[in-house]
Amino acid sequence: MTTEDKTLTAAAITEDVLRFVEAKTKSSVWPDTDLFESGLVSSLFALELISYLEKSYLVSIDGEDLQLDNFRTVERMTGLVLRLKGFAVPDDVS
Repeated sequence: MTTEDKTLTAAAITEDVLRFVEAKTKSSVWPDTDLFESGLVSSLFALELISYLEKSYLVSIDGEDLQLDNFRTVERMTGLVLRLKGFAVPDDVS
């Protein structure tokens, strides 16, 4: 998915990233599931997440944005993408 494919909303990003994570981990997750604490995701997979977000949403993730906490949950990844795209981050998205 690229930003041209769908209206960019928190719900659309969350749904898309959940599908990606679930396909890769072969596990169901909630938007607030700590992917690292649950053991579903390793730091190596975090690199794959970064690449996916950059390509899917046409953003550049570098510097301070590379903190592991930004990729801990799907909610946090959604917030990161919205912020990098210059959108307001809803209160219910970390």
